[in-house]
This record gives sequence, C-alpha cells and structure tokens, in this order.
Amino acid sequence: MIIEHRSIALFDHPLFTWVTLRTPTEEPVSLPSEACFAYIMDGDNQYLLEEEHIKAEPGKVILSLCGNTMAQMLPRQREGDGIVSSIVVHFHRELLLKVYKNTKPPYWQELEKPVVKYIVQAAASELVKQYFQGVAHLFDHLEAVTNEILVLKLKEIILLLLQTKESEKITQIMRSLFSERTFTFKEIVESNICEPLSLEHLAALTHHSLSSFKREFKRIYDTSPGVYIMNRRTEKVADLLKLSDKTISSIGYECGFSSPTHLSRIFKAKYGVTPSEFRLSFSDK
Repeated sequence: MIIEHRSIALFDHPLFTWVTLRTPTEEPVSLPSEACFAYIMDGDNQYLLEEEHIKAEPGKVILSLCGNTMAQMLPRQREGDGIVSSIVVHFHRELLLKVYKNTKPPYWQELEKPVVKYIVQAAASELVKQYFQGVAHLFDHLEAVTNEILVLKLKEIILLLLQTKESEKITQIMRSLFSERTFTFKEIVESNICEPLSLEHLAALTHHSLSSFKREFKRIYDTSPGVYIMNRRTEKVADLLKLSDKTISSIGYECGFSSPTHLSRIFKAKYGVTPSEFRLSFSDK
C-alpha cells in the first residue's frame, strides 16, 4: 500500500520523489529515470533484493542504474510486512545534459570498461545524510523551491557521489551517466560474466529486451546465454584454482555460483572431477 508519493520536478522531469510504502504491495511505484539514488529514511531491515544483499535499512543509500529496478524493488520486502520510506533522486540523461550545458561535472572521468554493478547499497556519509535532510525540508517549503535551487541540489549530489572514496562501484555508475563511450554487446556480456545478474538485467545493460537479447546472444555466440555464462564461470573457477590460495567456496561465490554444491555439480560435469580434486592435481605437480 502506498502511503505517500510526492515529487518535485525540474524542467518537467521528476528530480526528487518521497515515497512511503507499507510492504509488500502490488501497487506500482513510478520512478521514471535512467538512474536513481535512494536514501532510506525508514525501514525494517528486511531484504529488498536478496541476491544483492540489499535491505530496507535506515541511513543506507541505494544507487541503481535503472529507475524501473528501484521502482520494482522498494515495494517488495522479502520477509513479512513492513514499512519503507525513501527519498529518491532521479537522474535523467536529458536533464543532466541541459543542466551542465553539454559539459562534464568536476571530478568526472571517462569509463574504461563497462559498469558491472547495476545496483549498489552503502552506508550514507554524514554529508549525504545532511543532503537528504535538506531535500526533506524542500518538500515542506515547496513555495520557496525554484529551478535555480533545484539545479544547485542536483549538482551537489552529483559532486558528492563522484567524490565517493568508499565505493568505486558508485563512482562507476555516476561516471556512466555522462559517458560518451559506447561498449559492444560482447564487452558488456564478458564484463558481467561473474555478476549475479538475471538475464533481464543483463539484457537491460545491453539496451535490449529479453527476447532481442537472446536472439543477439545466439547470433554472436552460437549458444544460449545460460549455457555460455555457466561454462565461462566454470573456466574462471578452474583458472583460479590453479593460481589462488582462496577457499573453493570463496572462489565459487566470486565467479557467480550460488553455493558450493552448485559449483561442485557444474564443475564435475565439465571437468570430470570435483574442484578440490582438480586443485589437488595441480598442487602435486
């Protein structure tokens, strides 16, 4: 159930949205934008996206490269009923180009490789907490809000995020919003081989629908995404077993396997031995 949903627009684009939900709910939440930055004002520490370990935890921030992903995630806690209240900043590429007059913001650098984390959660810094306290006050004084103020607030949060030293993943997403470099289908797929992405999310990163993504994948790789990705992950595990001292379970999770049992089954089907037997055969040489 949506308890509250208010927005503040800049140049006809929603810039800030304050949404409070009683969860879980089937009511759709509208967060239109290329990317969203959400600050959790209130929550019950329940999972919003379990595969990425993202929770409705007060004082945490979530940056998503897809506004639709954020909109689908916030209403659906994974454990019982709860409350989620969040202030969301919308990033529209068209609006960013207008605000910066086709220049780049300070501290921005061009991407060298595709973004591999489409959604990231982190603890909010004191500066970010103060920023959202200020945004909350804007909702209480809408009569005083001008486009000039909103432009300054947009530039402020972009500067804060581009200077984030605690999370390279956050700065990567922010840099991508201003990136002029385009990556090929294969570059995006190969960069995300070990990421726990659904095919829907991987398709979105390549700017394809799921059906067109599967067709393009088949055309390029001559196999299905599931078969190819699992094969490449298994090969990466084999390479790391030869070179790394990490535990087998750590290597498996690093390469995108959901559990040691899952890794062992897939690995043995490909190499005829378990991961531990494979590692032992190289340690004896």
